[in-house]
Formats: sequence, C-alpha cells, structure tokens
Amino acid sequence: MKRRTFVTAGLAALTATALPTRRVFTATTTELPAVDLDGKSLTLKGADIDQLRAALRGELLVAGQAGYDQASRLWNPVFDRHPALIARCVGAADVKHAVGFAAAHRLLTAVRGGGHSFSGQSACDGGLMIDLSPMRAVEIDPSAKQARVGGGALLGHLDREAQAFGLATPAGVVADTGVAGLTLGGGIGRIGRSFGLSCDNLIGAEVITADGSWHRVSTTENPDLLWGLKGGAGNFGVVTEFLFALHDVGPVYGGTLSFPLDASSRSLLTHYAELTAGAPDGLYVGLDADTDEHGQRLIELDVTYYGDPKDGERVTAPLRKLGKVHEDSLAVTSYLKLQGSDDMPGTAHHCLYLKGGLVKSMTPEFIDTVAGCLENAKLDIFDLGFQPIGGAIGRVKPQDTAFWNRAANYSMHVAALWKTDADHDTVERNKEWVRGSFQRLEPLTRGRYVNIANMEDHDVVSSAYGDNYPRLAALKRQYDPNNLFRLNANIKPA
Repeated sequence: MKRRTFVTAGLAALTATALPTRRVFTATTTELPAVDLDGKSLTLKGADIDQLRAALRGELLVAGQAGYDQASRLWNPVFDRHPALIARCVGAADVKHAVGFAAAHRLLTAVRGGGHSFSGQSACDGGLMIDLSPMRAVEIDPSAKQARVGGGALLGHLDREAQAFGLATPAGVVADTGVAGLTLGGGIGRIGRSFGLSCDNLIGAEVITADGSWHRVSTTENPDLLWGLKGGAGNFGVVTEFLFALHDVGPVYGGTLSFPLDASSRSLLTHYAELTAGAPDGLYVGLDADTDEHGQRLIELDVTYYGDPKDGERVTAPLRKLGKVHEDSLAVTSYLKLQGSDDMPGTAHHCLYLKGGLVKSMTPEFIDTVAGCLENAKLDIFDLGFQPIGGAIGRVKPQDTAFWNRAANYSMHVAALWKTDADHDTVERNKEWVRGSFQRLEPLTRGRYVNIANMEDHDVVSSAYGDNYPRLAALKRQYDPNNLFRLNANIKPA
C-alpha cells in the first residue's frame, strides 16, 4: 500500500471541520464529570462551563451535542477518545480562554491540530480538547518568501497556497497531515535534504503558554522558546500561528517506482542502501515494503528529485535497475501532485498500529533483519518503510534546535493496518507482528523521532531529545511548570 494510500485513505470531507455560520448558546445547567492532570475524577460546575462557552467565539461541545462526534474523531480510528469538553477555537483569544480554563481546573488537556497523531494524543478521555482545526488560514508573502500558517492548517493548505507563487517549504509527504504536529516534532519532507526539516524552516510563531500568556517568538523575541518549538513536540504551549521560510520550488521529477516483494528483495534493499547513501541532496527516495490496494506485496519507492527536471531521468536511472519494475510513474510533475494536495480526507479507512526509530546506516545485518521481518509478515496490510534524512538536515548541529538526532540518515517505521470491524484475534496478530519486528530492529536503530514514536515504549523521550533534554526541561519549567501540556513526547519540568 503506497504511503499516501495508507496515510490518507478516508472519507471525511474537509468542510466537516467548518464552524456553523450561526451559533446557538444553550446553558449547561448540570455538572459534568471530567478527569484532572493526574487521572483523578473531578466535577466541572455548569456555571463554569457556561462562562467558558460565553467567552469563546468558537463552539464549546459536550457529548451528545451536534458536531461532538465529528470533532472528537481522530485520523486513526484505532483511537476512540471522548473528551468532557471540546473547545473549537477560531482565534488566539479562544485558545487563551481554553488554556486558562484547563489550568484553573487542572484539567487533562489535549491539543488537536490536524488530529493525525500516530499515538492518539490529539484527544483525551474525560479532559479538554483544544481543537485548532477551524484555524486553517494560510497567508503567503511571495516577496519575503514567507508563509503565515494557522495552528489547525493541513500540509495541503500550505502547499496549495505557496505553490501558487512557485514556493514551498519542507513539510511532510502527505497532504492531510497537520502542520502543527509535524513541525513541532521535526518534520521530514520531500525537499528536506535540500532545505532541512520543517522545524528548521520555522522562523517565528505565536504561542499561548500554560499561564494563558501570549508570546511572539522569533530569533530576536523569545529565541529560547523558538528553539524549543523546533522539535520539542508541543511541550511549551499552543502554537496558534507559524511563520515559515519558503523556497523556490517549481516542477520536479518524481513519482512511484515499484517492484515485487519476493526472494530478490534482500538484494534490492542492499542496492537501495548503496544508492541512497551516496545520493545528492536533491534526491529523496522513500521506500515502503507493503501491500497495494489489490493485496499485492511490493517494494515501492517514493521518488522526488529537486533540481533541474531535465536531469531527473538521468539521476534516477539507477533506481530502475534495482529489479523487475512493476510500476513506473516517474516523470516531470508538480510538487502538489507528489504531495497529494488534492486528497485531504482527514480520516483513515483502516486502524493503524505503528512503531519507529532512526537509523544511521543500513548495514548488512540491518538489511538481513528487515528481510526476515518481511518474510514473517503474514498480514493482509502491512508497511515497513524508510524516509531518507541526511543532506541539509544532518548539517544542522544537534544543539541548534530541540531536534537532537541529526546523525541519522533514515527514519524507519513498522506498521500494521486492519479494517475497523476486525475481530480481536486479527488485531492482536497485527500488533504482535509490529512488536516482534521492532524488537528485532530496535537494537540496530539510533534514537527516536517523536512524530512516529509509540508512546508505550519506555525510552522515547530520552532517545528523541538526547543531550538537549536538560535545556528542554529547564524551558519546560519556565513555560509549563505544572506540565499542563503533557499529552506528547513529554518533557518533565526540571
């Protein structure tokens, strides 16, 4: 299954997140059970809820109210969360009120940008969901080559606006991913080897911190907070607006190149490793060993060459020699098409269970282990894949941003997918393959990438933040001493 297929398959229309043009206020006369930061039960008074609702320009939803089920739904249907309250914020003032309410009541708090969190932390049971999805404005300044992006925008919104001016910033590979979560965790993209991570291109932001204060951050205003936002995974506040540097990106050369997943795949993986290790910065070649929509097992290469499109065929020619080609769609094309910017459903057809880690090099031992895991994949839908890093990403010093693991050259994920009505045994069989495969691969990894980490693993935080952790913990103490924003790759206040 192609990366875009398994990441974007769904039906929910983009307009489902739009707020109604007319709001009706209904008084909440009853108390509401909720959960505090420590997981203990508490009761919210109806009068307090009414006061918050009256303060918001957006909606405040409770279970049973029209729009609640849609607003609480996350991209991955494996997560079925039921917040006590959902604040659908339409601006920074709404976020400020929602954060103030959460802090005053020590209420468990989740922040939803795109709702795409692989670990399901965009929502919570019994707490407050601060929903930024109504905040999707994107404003491009083509003269300054900058983009202002609302905290709830998706990559497709940013890409479409920026590409109208022949511009782009490295931002993921799937259009319906949220800009906020991707950027705050790092952000690997098709042109990242040329221009760095998404967070490396973050030059400013507006943030509401745990005390309800508004902060503008840049290299000259609150630069310490900007540093923390560059890979610190949402630990320091709610980002209501991002400011990105843009780059000239016209037509590119790319598409999909696939091969049968069979006995020759071990050799193909070896040659893939050799080719990508020596690739120019402009060449991005993601690899997914997976199943397509017809159940056929394939190795699929997601190729983008950022450079003179006329050189694309020459630069990518060695990839066609990796094996017997099943599909070849490589051609001069638009960046928008590669990003899938016309396909932003927002909700997946299948449930997904995933683990991931970072890889320094694809050694013979590593490739043998990957091949063994694939031989044991007796599943209907699976994906063991790699995104190349390196290039400009690796030339940033680890201490220059919160994103520590600059020496890695690949981000690896192991995923299984199943239908939403699958029985218990099927679900467990899928999860067990992921757990077993990652248990074999983990000793050969080097660090974690929080955007694809499974938070059930014990060492995610230390292996993601590395030697940056003490500085991050001090920053956490400054901006969120009570750890209100804890549903993330959480940094404990020093």
